Amino acid sequence: MATHPSGNPAPRLLDQVRERARYLHFSLRTEHAYVYWIRFFIRWHGLRHPRELGAPEVQAFLGMLASQRHVSASTHNQALSALLFLYREVLGTRLEWLDQLQRPSTRKRIPTVLTPGEVARLLAALPGPPLSTAARLMYGTGMRLMEAMRLRVKDVEFARQVIVVREAKGSKDRVVMLPRALVPALREQLALARLLWQQDRQSGHGGVDVPHALEAKYPQVGSSWGWFWVFPAPKHSTDPRTGVIRRHHLHEERLQRAVKVAAVQAGIDKPVSSHTLRHSFATHLLQSGTDIRTVQELLGHSDVSTTMIYTHVLKIAAGGTASPLDALVRTGGLPATSAADTPDIDPD
Repeated sequence: MATHPSGNPAPRLLDQVRERARYLHFSLRTEHAYVYWIRFFIRWHGLRHPRELGAPEVQAFLGMLASQRHVSASTHNQALSALLFLYREVLGTRLEWLDQLQRPSTRKRIPTVLTPGEVARLLAALPGPPLSTAARLMYGTGMRLMEAMRLRVKDVEFARQVIVVREAKGSKDRVVMLPRALVPALREQLALARLLWQQDRQSGHGGVDVPHALEAKYPQVGSSWGWFWVFPAPKHSTDPRTGVIRRHHLHEERLQRAVKVAAVQAGIDKPVSSHTLRHSFATHLLQSGTDIRTVQELLGHSDVSTTMIYTHVLKIAAGGTASPLDALVRTGGLPATSAADTPDIDPD
């Protein structure tokens, strides 16, 4: 068995991966994904140690994912990122072939956007709080799903009418508006959350998860009301990293499933997910005349080119370009379709 410089047995490779991911403050989801791909890579090569493998083995593994498993470009990129993390961060390997590995290009697709009428029907079809409140929050602020689920009490500022989004994508903070129409529902949600917080205090449970450095400096901060979840889970669960039984935030799959069911009930034929609410938020803001830089800041995009995709959606939705078929009918080159032959068009 290999030994650590301290003289103790060296940790297993996957434990080293977890330790390094936590040192770099990766999210638990990223940690799990990297461990999955690294384990898959090692097993696919007959349990050989990655130090014995090189560029041909990595290329063969990535080629198998593309040709046999037919994974998407984003999944392919995630597997490649996991292997680069293994060699560079865990094994400390600096080899030329690592820099020559090419990532597959991802296709830029026009996002699905709902009309205001469709959003209204979707939100009305959702069950009561907390799911309806969380969905309204996403549409009203443009927050991502996990940003909404991880929202803390202290970051909802009613006096300033803002919400502070902490540790968002790219570990960035930003400020979004607090919709006035959502204030009563949010206050009601906080009242329900406070009841659970008080129950946890009385039962002596370990509070909620907080950033590790903060918990080390202030051991009781996880039990404070300000750090409690706005959308807490109804039951306790075991923290996968520490083994502590505590209250997690509401599981994101509950809202994802509820949105899909509500879309069917609302008669919306488009492919709808919880992220569609964020897309609709951005498009409707641009449609109302909000400048694109403001929308970029509200969405938390690093580059305005990412936000520009919504201008394409807006042009299509607004019918900004006249069709040549209309010109042909207008000039008399083609008779207009009779009203009886015209299909009903949804006013939304």
